[in-house]
Amino acid sequence: MADIESKSPFSPYRADGKLYGFVCVVSGADQPVGQAIISELAAHGAACIYDSTLSLIDDVLNAWGRLDVWVCSSGLLGPPSITNTTPADLQKCLEANTYAPFFALKYAPPAMAKLCEKRNYPNAEVKDVKYGSIVVVGSVAGNYGGCWGPCYTTSSHAALGVVRSGVAVLKGSGVRINYISPGQIDIGVDLNNFDMRGMTSQFPPASMQSKESQHSTIGLERAGLPTEVARVAGFLASGFSSYITGANLVVDGGASTMCPLTVPV
Repeated sequence: MADIESKSPFSPYRADGKLYGFVCVVSGADQPVGQAIISELAAHGAACIYDSTLSLIDDVLNAWGRLDVWVCSSGLLGPPSITNTTPADLQKCLEANTYAPFFALKYAPPAMAKLCEKRNYPNAEVKDVKYGSIVVVGSVAGNYGGCWGPCYTTSSHAALGVVRSGVAVLKGSGVRINYISPGQIDIGVDLNNFDMRGMTSQFPPASMQSKESQHSTIGLERAGLPTEVARVAGFLASGFSSYITGANLVVDGGASTMCPLTVPV
């Protein structure tokens, strides 16, 4: 088995899932899920993790000689109703939820194609094959309607479209692109400290749904945690997902596949 893996197209990935030598960029690190993803990638052994934007790709290459993982986790809810949604609100949501992954798809792969010798930094490894992983943290709002507001649903659908179109775009590049659809995630914010216009948060407070409602409508009977989304991002960044691209991994405790009306009362 080891001999087969050493000759396979995904040999740059380690069989243990570690990210030794990998240079990663995570956007949205000011949000709980982004913070959790940074911790997860570090736990996987990534050599360097930037909380950055596309403008610093050249700086990453100059400093480290390579780019391996790009995680878009800078989502924005937007207003819960179309009546209260201004053109500026929609523009901000599109920039955060759709434009960010679109331009990651455009600009990150050429940087991920750069090869480099082993450098002098912790966990450094040689990169002699083109490969990389783009991970888009979206929402179950990208799969169906009725989540929060039309602004959020529209931009989330478009983000999933970026991922699906990206498979053909990246053909032959060695770069994979995948989407994560979190459901109800407890971001540690209560209603008293939440901007109900949705212009500062990636997810609504889990407390908007009562414990009783979570118990009846979610298969695992609770809201998820940022770390549980982060573990999926770590999986998609690593060699454990080396044959996965264009996928939409739903992380919602089974809520979107369970019809609450069929649950016995």
